[in-house]
Amino acid sequence: MAITLSASDAPSPPLSARLSPPQVWGIALLAPYLLVFLAFVVYPVGYGLWLARHPASYVALYNDPIFARAAVNTLIFLVIGINIKMLIALFLSGFFAQQRPWIRWLSVIFILPWAVPSIPTILSVRFMLNPEWGVVNQLIFKFTGDDGPNWLNDPAVALAMAIGVHIWKSLPFWTLILLTGRLAIPHDLYEASDVDGANWWQKFRYITWPSMQTLYITCTLLSMIWTLGDFNSVYLLTGGGPADLTHVLSTLGIRYLRLDQLSLAMASIICAMPFVLPLVYYMMKRLSR
Repeated sequence: MAITLSASDAPSPPLSARLSPPQVWGIALLAPYLLVFLAFVVYPVGYGLWLARHPASYVALYNDPIFARAAVNTLIFLVIGINIKMLIALFLSGFFAQQRPWIRWLSVIFILPWAVPSIPTILSVRFMLNPEWGVVNQLIFKFTGDDGPNWLNDPAVALAMAIGVHIWKSLPFWTLILLTGRLAIPHDLYEASDVDGANWWQKFRYITWPSMQTLYITCTLLSMIWTLGDFNSVYLLTGGGPADLTHVLSTLGIRYLRLDQLSLAMASIICAMPFVLPLVYYMMKRLSR
């Protein structure tokens, strides 16, 4: 009895025979990047999740008062730092949009804090705030005759200084982004408003803000995501001190690593995910429209 094979029952050719030479080269060139992604992204994240898998780590984290203080500090850092930073950037973008030569030279100086690496700039601010030989207290003593305060010894003042350093360091970047949005607004609208006798507030309210609202909200969301991961502003300036009272979630893991509590360090990072994931989802949803 003869057995006939249909076309569907015939063995399929090997994968190498079904791929064209350009496709083979494409896979070969993509393979190293895929290996790097697996080794330096997927594996560290997966290993961190595996270390933070024990419920006891989260119970210990919840019972640690430093974690509760770090969560509150993170919320304060976000609400105050981001809103002040973005509002200043919005109005500074209008200042730098003026066509004057001295403003262009000033913009070069203004961008330096963002362009210079974080370690030397933030450490220089820390040295300036030193209560004994810092330049800030030296100037206070010179003009008033009194010793200046210990800026980084009070938790509230130290956190405020960290927020100020974060604003100072990242403000030029967001100002440039919003300046680009301002320059994209047709100049004819402002000329028509001048004919109608509109003042600067009316121009901002009815022309500038409606044109930049989407850009401003998107930048604010992106700034929130980046600020949640801002490690340098707090760690380099205060080190989490005094008495670990200025830690934020992005620096709290270092404290647990120093105490040789790796599971708590990973758990503290995982606890930041509920803050990050909704922001990422909402921002990507806005950008996909």
